[in-house]
Amino acid sequence: MSRRRPPNQLRPTRIERYTTAAAGGVRITQGNTQVLCTASIAKDVPPWLTDRHTGEATCGWITAEYAMLPGSTPDRKRRGTDSRSTEIQRLIGRTLRAGVDLEKMPGLMITCDCDVLIADGGTRTAAITGAYVALAQAIAHARNQKLIKKNPIKGPIAAISVGIIDGQPQLDLDYALDVRAEVDMNIAMNHKGDYVEIQGTAEAATFTHKQLDQMLALATRGIRKLMPLQRAVLRQG
Repeated sequence: MSRRRPPNQLRPTRIERYTTAAAGGVRITQGNTQVLCTASIAKDVPPWLTDRHTGEATCGWITAEYAMLPGSTPDRKRRGTDSRSTEIQRLIGRTLRAGVDLEKMPGLMITCDCDVLIADGGTRTAAITGAYVALAQAIAHARNQKLIKKNPIKGPIAAISVGIIDGQPQLDLDYALDVRAEVDMNIAMNHKGDYVEIQGTAEAATFTHKQLDQMLALATRGIRKLMPLQRAVLRQG
């Protein structure tokens, strides 16, 4: 058995620009987990965002799709959306929308596609962290194309998993830790340190208020280390 990481340490993490036909694209790697995140722009929005009298869009929209590719797991993953994928892509979409002022991008919809290349735990949180960068790239492209007048970005959004393993809180669970977790939690935050999403489940045991505070503190520490990686990629232009 490999030596366990210190409980407050992230897995080795990289976010790299990825050349794609979409307006934004990155590959995020956390440990062995790899997720390709792209962001595509369309000049339309869902019908409910259109003024029924003028026919004009009142704001923009951000949505997401998530998929685990067939070769992402040892046993081939079948193509197609299942209930888990649907739940995760809804999570990604609403989390990303928390980082953007949709009224500043009227008439535009940006779709963030998150395709898991290799799954070794933490795919949904890696997808959120990477998708934000692809989204920011797409918004910069839209501004360059004069599709958006004002920058709608409020600030970075990033996410990380935490859990309790053998009674001890642990940051950034890989698959080997995740399957042993007594408690599994996914946390997304903005640049102010405010929580955007908290998903927590007592898998094999309940958890105390103190343990919850410990997990939140670990997540905050981890996310504060992820955001500089996001900014570094965006500074590349």
